[in-house]
Amino acid sequence: MNSIIEASNLCLGYKKGEPIIKDANFAIEHKDFVFISGASGSGKSTLLRSLYGNLSIFDGSLRVCDIDIAHASKRLINQLRQNIGIVFQDYKLIEEWTVEKNICLPMVISGYKKEVCNSQVEKLLSHVDLLYKSHHYPLELSGGEQQRVAMARAIAHRPMLILADEPTGNLDDYSSDMIWSLLKSANEQLDVTIVVVTHRIPDRLNIPYRKLNIKDGEVYEYS
Repeated sequence: MNSIIEASNLCLGYKKGEPIIKDANFAIEHKDFVFISGASGSGKSTLLRSLYGNLSIFDGSLRVCDIDIAHASKRLINQLRQNIGIVFQDYKLIEEWTVEKNICLPMVISGYKKEVCNSQVEKLLSHVDLLYKSHHYPLELSGGEQQRVAMARAIAHRPMLILADEPTGNLDDYSSDMIWSLLKSANEQLDVTIVVVTHRIPDRLNIPYRKLNIKDGEVYEYS
């Protein structure tokens, strides 16, 4: 596998005949750190959803982790998602589960042993400064704390690819800095490919990155 993501003449949208993304051609390589920007409503989140198989493809082709998204079975899409960590703007934690159990979820799906899960959860919660809240529930946490848990969950199973949708949009500076630090570490130390939708690229990321912009349905790279 050369590119971890490869789009060719990709068209996406929610209503047939009304594409939001039009004839997109781009490739993202293994270990790239990529920002996707564009005005509100330009299709950033639409494009991100397609990368984990959560949106039908109108036309063209899209390969992610060597899986043809347009023609993939449900089994293959589930297999793809085991190689991806996803960070949503609204966290998407399971409210009835503790912090510890939320972080365990992708590892359980990937078949990790219980002892490994417990060890990894403890390590990750220490990284996000929330070890003392491992038995709390999401609604007992602040927004910043919930997003730090979501970030820990995204990297728990050592994915090939992390997709993040405005991961720091509503966070305090402390949590924002921690999220960027974790993404940077995952990229540099674990060789994880990172794709982030954001309105604002942080000033002091101090890491090589690429920028894709969406305008009028077209996806293009800029420096």
